[in-house]
Amino acid sequence: MSDRAQLARSALEYVPTDLYVNGSWRTAERAGVFEVINPATGEVLTQVADATPADGMAALEAAARAQEEWAATAPRFRAELLRAAFERVVELKDVFAALMTLEMGKPLGEAYGEVTYGAEFLRWFSEEAVRINGRYTASPEGNLRILTVKRPVGPSLFITPWNFPLAMATRKIAPALAAGCTTILKPSDLTPLTALAFARVCEEVGIPAGVVNVVPTTNTPPMTGPMIQDRRLRKLSFTGSTPTGIALMREAAGNVVRTSMELGGLAPFIVFDDADLDGAVAAAQATKLRNMGEACNASNRFYVQRGVAEEFSLRLAEAFTQLRVGDGMDEATQIGPIVSAGQRERIEKLVRMAVGDGGRVLAGGTALDGPGYFFRPTVVTDLPPASTLVNEEIFGPVAPIVPFDTEEEVLGYANGSMMGLGGYVHTGSLSRALRMAERLEVGMVGINSGTISNAAAPFGGVKHSGIGREGGSEGIEEYLETIYVGFPDPFGQ
Repeated sequence: MSDRAQLARSALEYVPTDLYVNGSWRTAERAGVFEVINPATGEVLTQVADATPADGMAALEAAARAQEEWAATAPRFRAELLRAAFERVVELKDVFAALMTLEMGKPLGEAYGEVTYGAEFLRWFSEEAVRINGRYTASPEGNLRILTVKRPVGPSLFITPWNFPLAMATRKIAPALAAGCTTILKPSDLTPLTALAFARVCEEVGIPAGVVNVVPTTNTPPMTGPMIQDRRLRKLSFTGSTPTGIALMREAAGNVVRTSMELGGLAPFIVFDDADLDGAVAAAQATKLRNMGEACNASNRFYVQRGVAEEFSLRLAEAFTQLRVGDGMDEATQIGPIVSAGQRERIEKLVRMAVGDGGRVLAGGTALDGPGYFFRPTVVTDLPPASTLVNEEIFGPVAPIVPFDTEEEVLGYANGSMMGLGGYVHTGSLSRALRMAERLEVGMVGINSGTISNAAAPFGGVKHSGIGREGGSEGIEEYLETIYVGFPDPFGQ
């Protein structure tokens, strides 16, 4: 057996396949299961318990019952448990990396990168747990003293996507635990194994029963709906598509459940003619092809000033054609499979439509024969600004390029979308970089870079890309209520 095959086997052996509710592993209410598929081969990896609405309510019951005691724990106690979870995830880096590659498809090297990134949220919020502060001040009139204190929001439900199965879980669970909130995680049914492995870590490091619950399901709305309507649930955090996020916000409004939404991205990548083209091409490749382009903050539409548009397009196409596509468990692979056959078909359709819009395919443009769901890294240039490929979130390894002439013109293109998660600007002018950063209608801007995500930075968007922030010192505030206490001037003035 090869080293990679042994790694895959060991990783699958580590993962429980039952639900994790109230500190114990249990089968689903009706003993139902669903299959987890390897997108590189189309083969079944294992079967996982398929939670029912009754299982969801059992998880909420466990979280609600544990809430008061967990909220009363000392910040240092919570911090040390999070630190222990960080250390255990790092210790199990081979397991977590292999699981993500097997169930999601990303190359093993990228999966190790996600282990580092995902674990960092545990470490970061272990440090934030002991820095939850209020304030004390005199009122303007001097007759009152104003005291503010923070307390945990309460039981929190997390619905996470398939593309970053560890980081999306830890980015939500870590600040919630640090703040004193109990949690229920509903991972994607495409990638439940990483979440279940993390639940085992929580069990191993001694996080109390009911504080973390993990309930995979193939029937999300029927399971999560009753929880959202239950008065005991006080927080909902979702990462996924904008239409689903809007539907969840409507549902949460009926029970006035506090929400955080990290929704669709349509990130513009803007290259001016004074940019360092070598740096811009390298950044474009990094931000477009990370995770096979299946990332909400991946560059989705490339606007390149006309004077360098052709050269940039040709350089990017050349770089894309050099990349090896294959099974992420193969050490030579640089681009893994698309997560599902349906998603690959959608990408193919978008590229065909772009050609119909007058686009020129400079690289890729086609799927690879199976088994597995592979698509070649693709560059399509000379597109009109209204092309569907430019204006719909691709979630795949396809770079559509639109030429532009002026700064005002490209701002109009970039800000014309209702999406506003991230954006990237490449220019040699500091004043232009600052102007663009201030005027782009996005929640995050990368200047002369293709990387912006960091556990210490606030991640989130504006407009239809969501509300709230994850990460940074801002991230823990999503799980805290501010309570005001007023009392008379103690000096009697």
